[in-house]
Amino acid sequence: MNMRVFIPLSLAAAAAVALVSVPASATGVIKCKAGPVSGWKTQDELTKKLTKEGWTVRKSKVDGGCYEVYGSTPEGDRVEAYFHPVTLEKLYVARRGEVLFRKQGY
Repeated sequence: MNMRVFIPLSLAAAAAVALVSVPASATGVIKCKAGPVSGWKTQDELTKKLTKEGWTVRKSKVDGGCYEVYGSTPEGDRVEAYFHPVTLEKLYVARRGEVLFRKQGY
């Protein structure tokens, strides 16, 4: 094998391995410093709270140390929303990329 070909291929292979081994990070726009998970309220508690307030929750998950919710507001807007996992306080709500609410400091 020609050495000129071997070196670029080795570098390309090393770069590919490096990209594959990079751990995934949170994709959310909001980050919560919520402390240990043992101090968090449950996603079920959040769903019950939101349902009582007129929201429809289709899916919830942890993202960026916050609870991320996909659902509909009481007004019927389909949104992505973030809530603090300790206080369940609303931090951010967006509809199709349009920010409807963002708590100051987040």
